[in-house]
Amino acid sequence: MKQQFKPATLCVQAGWEPKNGDPRVLPIIQSTTFKYDDTEEMADLFDLKKEGYFYTRLQNPTNDAVARKIAALEGGVGAMLTSSGQAANFYAVFNICEAGDHIVASTEIYGGTYNLFGVTLKKLGIECTFINQEDSEEQISKAFRPNTKALFGETISNPGCKILDIEKFARIAHSHGVPLIVDNTFPTPINCRPFEWGADIVTHSTTKYMDGHATQVGGCVVDSGNFDWEKSAEKFPGLTTPDESYHGLTYTKAFGKMAYMTKLVAQLMRDLGSIPSPHNAFLLNLGLETLHLRMPRHCENALRVAEFLSKDERVAWIQYSDLPSDSDHALAEKYLPNGSCGVMAFGLKGDRQTAIKFMDSLKLINIVTHVADARTCVLHPASHTHRQLSDEQLRQAGIAPDLIRLSVGIEDADDILADIRQALDKIAE
Repeated sequence: MKQQFKPATLCVQAGWEPKNGDPRVLPIIQSTTFKYDDTEEMADLFDLKKEGYFYTRLQNPTNDAVARKIAALEGGVGAMLTSSGQAANFYAVFNICEAGDHIVASTEIYGGTYNLFGVTLKKLGIECTFINQEDSEEQISKAFRPNTKALFGETISNPGCKILDIEKFARIAHSHGVPLIVDNTFPTPINCRPFEWGADIVTHSTTKYMDGHATQVGGCVVDSGNFDWEKSAEKFPGLTTPDESYHGLTYTKAFGKMAYMTKLVAQLMRDLGSIPSPHNAFLLNLGLETLHLRMPRHCENALRVAEFLSKDERVAWIQYSDLPSDSDHALAEKYLPNGSCGVMAFGLKGDRQTAIKFMDSLKLINIVTHVADARTCVLHPASHTHRQLSDEQLRQAGIAPDLIRLSVGIEDADDILADIRQALDKIAE
């Protein structure tokens, strides 16, 4: 029996197993194409009769090694890298949806994903109903229709930092014969493995903690291999009926547990082409090698900051599930016993200008659009990413006008706290 390695070992070793004389470090295979000696061999590759490389848009050795590492970390049967986290969420849904279909999603998701589902997919004929993830199973079930194909949520929401009850969502999805898709970007598989709680497909923005250094933009889709597509065959004809673009091949019959992943690569990536460069995958792999070391430090630092903010009289509210006083603390203890992540949301007493003055007074902590990397950073969604929305529209989207998203890095916690203190002191000046 093959040894089952722990996450720390997988971060360092999984995905790339060099043979005798191979480079020990994962190489960058910076080539668009691959050479074969006869036409029949390449024909078999195009017909999916053999595995191998022929064009980097579909598969590349560097990209695949990193995808295998992420699949191993999540406990999935396979994974595919994409050019961004947005692309990953699009691919995950579009692989099982087409015009006339419907999905259900939590309102507590990243604004870009909310727009993808609510606006862009609608232009493709795919509708989305958004639900409150804290509603009962009966209430959420009312959103489902005969043409519903998936349920979607985020383990830890961005920017609200709410915790998804994964087991509840899995029960709901499976009772309606559809998969649960979970974006696991913020906790990463170091702090949560959604497949262990019933999720079927996991997505990531690898731009965040997995990279950890803000050097590349990327995404990933991972399949657990656990969802029985044949059991709900009428809902998923793309997987359970012949694909004419591959001479009538049926994915579930030809590839079993790898049906979803094979279709994702062979059909969607073939046609849409949102691939990362091999160099970006190489940079991502460097980040993954220290993921197990960085996540505990992010959580340790963030908890110290959250404890400070929760006691400061100038702070109106804070959402960080590792705090015992947090409304989601029980869910965090269940799903994230080793810590959630370094991201928190809080508001200051005052108005929107109070938040702006606080942020403009920060020195060590930078105002950036990014989140979840080694450096501490901050963003005010109402002034930046969601500035086109009114205060009422912000509340409808689950974002308080005074919400500040703070991503605590791995610097010395005392220095981070000192910067926050001096910026809070400037508010009264």
